This record gives sequence, C-alpha cells and structure tokens, in this order.
Amino acid sequence: MDPVQDKDIEAFSIPDLRRRAQGVLADPRSRVMPEGGEPAGPGDFDLNPELAKLADTARRPAAVLVPIIERESEVRVLFTQRAEHLPTHAGQISFPGGRMDPGDANVRETALREAREEIGLDPHYVDGIGFLDDYTTSSGYHISPLVAVIREGYSIVPDNSEVAEIFDVPLAFLMDSSNHKLLTRQWRGVNRQFYAMPYQERFIWGATAGMLRNLYETLYRTGDDT
Repeated sequence: MDPVQDKDIEAFSIPDLRRRAQGVLADPRSRVMPEGGEPAGPGDFDLNPELAKLADTARRPAAVLVPIIERESEVRVLFTQRAEHLPTHAGQISFPGGRMDPGDANVRETALREAREEIGLDPHYVDGIGFLDDYTTSSGYHISPLVAVIREGYSIVPDNSEVAEIFDVPLAFLMDSSNHKLLTRQWRGVNRQFYAMPYQERFIWGATAGMLRNLYETLYRTGDDT
C-alpha cells in the first residue's frame, strides 16, 4: 500500500495516521467478533504455516488497545511490560488487553475495559480510529486490535497485579521495516520464525510484534519496502 501523501500533513503525525486509516481500518462503532470458522486475518504462524498444527486450536475472543499518544511533539505507541509473577507470558511486552468477558457488548468494549483495568485509562480519552484485521495466536486467542488516539489530559497508572511498567516507543521507529527483525526460536521442539522489534533495552516480539507488523503492512508499507 502506498497512500497518496498530502504535502501539508507531516509524516507519522496524528493527522497522517487518521488519513491513512480512513476507509481502511474497520469502523470501531460496528465491529463485532466473528463467530465460527477459521480466522482469515494474520497470526503467529504466517511465517511458519506448517507449524499451525502444533498450536492450541481454541478460538477464545480477545481484544487489545493499540494506544497512540503525542509526547514532546512526537507520536508514540504505548506498551505494557507484563508482571513477572503472571502464570503466562510473564515479563513480556504487550498492548493493554485481554479476553472478552460475557458482559462485554463487543470487542471495542473489551479493549476499553481492559485498558481501564490494566493501566487506568479512562475511555473518555480514547478516540478509536479503527480495528486492524483480527490476529490469531499460537495459544488460541483470536485478538481484535483497536488502534486509538489517546486525547490530551489522560492519566495512566499500572495495575501492579498485572503490569510491571508502562512505556512508549516512537511510531516512526515501529513503522520502519528496517527495524523489523526476523528471528528464530525453539517452540515445542521445532524452530519457529517470528518478528521482533528491539528498541533500546526493550524486546518487542511475538503477537505484539505481529500486530505491529500488520499495522505497518496495512497503513505504512510502500512499494519499495520489504
């Protein structure tokens, strides 16, 4: 995808992001979790389709918030570092989010509820731009990622029972394909390739990197990129 540039819109700005997303990302007001069938979107095994047979075949609906902020005149993406004592994915970098609760009306509500619970983000400050394609994980989650601009005036505080730290990374760094590393790691006794986006002392990988790669391919990839 190579969107037409508006010379008056600065690259990697909030207006630039909104322009790219218009008509491309799914409307957050009407987005619902699809029922049944195999997910058609991206997932953990895009690079290793032959290994999908080793994954959890459950399809547990979940949602995450991809929070976009502007700090010191730079557009950045918020992440959480999961607490070390958690039984799964301990210490890993993720977006605020989690599984869909029976009381959630839709996946947008799931993303907003989880962001409030994990980082104390008031939904009033969340301006949903749209949903990326659903992402399927090797652990059997079917994740709907809501890309959202966080309005000025917000406050955040981590829930220490789940989140060790909140930090942010420049959007321009994450959307530069030269920062997308293709690595290999042993998984269930076989080699598995995956994307990683190391930033300073942070190691962003797994489903989080996979969703960022999808954001890049959906909104920022040009004909010359790899």
